[in-house]
Amino acid sequence: MMKRNILHFIATIVFALILSMFLPWWSVMVAAFITSLFFSLKRSAVFFIPFLAIALLWIVHSFWLSNTNNFILANKIAILLPLNGNPYLLISLTGFIGGLAAGVAAIFGKQCSVLVKKD
Repeated sequence: MMKRNILHFIATIVFALILSMFLPWWSVMVAAFITSLFFSLKRSAVFFIPFLAIALLWIVHSFWLSNTNNFILANKIAILLPLNGNPYLLISLTGFIGGLAAGVAAIFGKQCSVLVKKD
């Protein structure tokens, strides 16, 4: 069971990275949907494995991009949003939103796979 979770986690990240080269931000939803079609997970893992995979991906990616310019843009956006100018809170919020989108798409993928397997 744990091996399947790790495989799903890694596949979601790899597939999201590949798709993000060609598609906009919602490519993470496509990656989570497709990996949930092929890797069956049980109960809450259907949501949380893709959620954690994409949240980690977006947090690391946004931290890496922000760190290259000394968090100048992240500071300015965090001032515009009610985050008291905290770029780290903005990066965490970015990861949460990406993870939430991926988790919902993964639930949809699981439900589609259950629907197809019933026939």
